[in-house]
Amino acid sequence: MITVAFQGEPGAYSEQAAFDFFGANIVPLPHPTFDAVFEAVESGACSFGIVPMENSLGGSVHRNYDLLMRYTLHIVGEVIVRIRWYLYALPGVSLGEIRRVISHWQALAQCERTLSTLLPQAEREQVYDTAGSVKLLAEEGRRDTAAIAGRRAHELYGVPIMREGLEDDPSNYTRFIILARDPHVFSEPLGTPRNDADYKTSIVFAMRNRPGALFRALAAFALRDIDLTKIESRPLQGSPWEYLFYMDFVGHAQSPHCERALAHLGEMATLLRVLGSYRRAKMPE
Repeated sequence: MITVAFQGEPGAYSEQAAFDFFGANIVPLPHPTFDAVFEAVESGACSFGIVPMENSLGGSVHRNYDLLMRYTLHIVGEVIVRIRWYLYALPGVSLGEIRRVISHWQALAQCERTLSTLLPQAEREQVYDTAGSVKLLAEEGRRDTAAIAGRRAHELYGVPIMREGLEDDPSNYTRFIILARDPHVFSEPLGTPRNDADYKTSIVFAMRNRPGALFRALAAFALRDIDLTKIESRPLQGSPWEYLFYMDFVGHAQSPHCERALAHLGEMATLLRVLGSYRRAKMPE
């Protein structure tokens, strides 16, 4: 049986992403932090891990970029999940009774305009998880409190849904990555034809702090018409005001033109690590 570590309580969107990627026949295992997810996979306690990397409204999840460097795990897949937020309250509670709304800070931020109109009298309170906020609501039994989470929290905790579609922008998606110890766990057999447009490669690199250094790094890909889909800078620990660059590009690291681009970059970089090559996720319908 495949075990998949995720951060949060059962009913979190990370758990839903695991089901979307692997199917129903898995054992999703909740963990309190992203660090614990990485540790569970690296130690062998779980077959895979799944963590969010970016939201189309809220941007990147910086903690998980940093953890990619701390651990020796590989990115072996990705999945994109449509995020839809629901407002929960105890049975019979009206909107006028609510003085407190709890959820993860990202969910609160993604619903800010809607909450300002729907519940202008309610204060926002951050808790550790979206599904966990509904669990807390059920445990506390406070009639002055509402929670924001995904739909599956209703099935798990039995708290009624008051409103659906609380997100300020309906184009709300989160991209999750799949972590594994073996980089080739989903690789096709040798000799299998490969369409490069179906793949994405994630890397991290560092450059000497010189004028035009990043321009020359990106030129290694531009000269070969390789499409860059994401670039993110993070502080290089131990070197103030120097940075690591995380980058995603279309193509497989073993394709000839991608190999040449990586070799070119390697001649300039002070650090270069391929985090993984994997099939690109499709947008959900």
